[in-house]
Amino acid sequence: WDSNPQGGGGTADPGGSEDPAVSLFREYLRLRTVHPEPDYGAALRFLDRMALELKLPAKKVEVCPGRVVLIMTWLGSKPSLKSIVLNSHVDVVPVYQEHWKYDAFAAVKDDEGNIYGRGAQDMKCVTIQYIEAVRRLRARGTTLPRTVHFLFVPDEEVGGHAGMEMFVKHPEFTKLNIGFALDEGLANPGESYTVFYGERNPWWITVKCPGDPGHGSRFVENTAAEKLRRVINAFLDFRESERKRLNTGECFTLGDVTTVNMTKVNGGVAYNVVPAHMDVSFDMRIPPTVDLQDFEERIKRWCREAGEDVTYQFKHMDQEVTSTADSNPWWSAFSTANMNLKTEIFPAATDSRFFRAVGLPAIGFSPMNNTPILLHDHNEFLNERVFLRGIDVYECLVPALASVAPGPGEA
Repeated sequence: WDSNPQGGGGTADPGGSEDPAVSLFREYLRLRTVHPEPDYGAALRFLDRMALELKLPAKKVEVCPGRVVLIMTWLGSKPSLKSIVLNSHVDVVPVYQEHWKYDAFAAVKDDEGNIYGRGAQDMKCVTIQYIEAVRRLRARGTTLPRTVHFLFVPDEEVGGHAGMEMFVKHPEFTKLNIGFALDEGLANPGESYTVFYGERNPWWITVKCPGDPGHGSRFVENTAAEKLRRVINAFLDFRESERKRLNTGECFTLGDVTTVNMTKVNGGVAYNVVPAHMDVSFDMRIPPTVDLQDFEERIKRWCREAGEDVTYQFKHMDQEVTSTADSNPWWSAFSTANMNLKTEIFPAATDSRFFRAVGLPAIGFSPMNNTPILLHDHNEFLNERVFLRGIDVYECLVPALASVAPGPGEA
């Protein structure tokens, strides 16, 4: 297909008529699956209806109380082969309605065909594109060698801890016999489609600085605040050096550098009391090219240099990457589709990391070119022509992936 979204690929609202796929997308956007209290019940009812329309079996797996993964399955002609997963999350992030042109849950379409709504890019568009692509394929009587599973998962936007992170440990996940997973990506403002083969490692670090307490009227020695200042300076000096690397062209995308942001500071009981301890927290995102052991040694050095008894604790997840070499049959099938692709490391975190953590190849991809990146932003929108073009993309990709020849150990 032509990657230019200005022509073909469905009806772009001529004479007031609207492509049914666009109408379905707008209906899904109106479901308030927004944190902190997402209406997952409404989404599950909608997805049950989609399963009935597609004549596909649907199974619900409650991975945590009130947190359900819905699995829709299109059985392949060779069901013993490893399956393809089309993953999408149901939840969306909160909105600041006062900054939006339109109601963020009204799915308003303007005169240019831009559809506004929370989740328009992240990632309700992809959910409906999967559904509509498979609807077209099944309507033509297509049969695929490999089984295709749709996964509709909760809580990705709050870390996936009560969603995909739990599901990959569930017996029902093992039964899916997955070979390859597609998950979300990002829009690209240019002609290319961006494809993500890995993610940065999120490290959430809290540095604890103990010190000698005392009265606020004195020059107390060895204070927690002095140590805190040195810690902050070390982290933020490193932040500035990485920012310069990104901006001077040595690296080209956010996924290639380590970002550091100071996100919390705690300490103190009263104006006139020098505190006995102060803490500072940082959000760090580290590319998979960085040696994590060396990086932790750097943090240990910063803490030693800040003063006596400065310690740190952190939560992190080591990241795997999916090969984009021609020798990887999944990548080969994905990349031979007629698309202008740009491969990158995803700058934040998605559910792809949970697939990769259990050894499964996963690609992050949302077919949105000529589109500003607006996930989590005010006035999130997607143009209906770009949306419809994405259905064409999946209509080609799904059969390509589901037709990958059996690999070693496959029946």
